[in-house]
Amino acid sequence: MTTLNSSFGLEYAPTPFLVRFGRREMLVTRDFRKRFYPVNPIIECDTGVEPGHVEVLLFKRWLLILSKGR
Repeated sequence: MTTLNSSFGLEYAPTPFLVRFGRREMLVTRDFRKRFYPVNPIIECDTGVEPGHVEVLLFKRWLLILSKGR
C-alpha cells in the first residue's frame, strides 16, 4: 500500500474551482493532458469527455469546462 507524500508534487497544482450560473456550471483548472495535435496558442475549443460538456483551452494552460448543472 502506498501513500501520497510531499514529494509527489500535487501540493503545487492549483485548486480547480467551480462557478455556477443558474443551471450552468463552469469549472476552471490547469490542463495537464498531453495533446498529440497542434494546439492554437490562444484559444482552443473542443467537445468534452461527457455529453453536454464543452472544453475551452486558453493559452495552452487553462482549461474551462462548460456544462449543465445537475
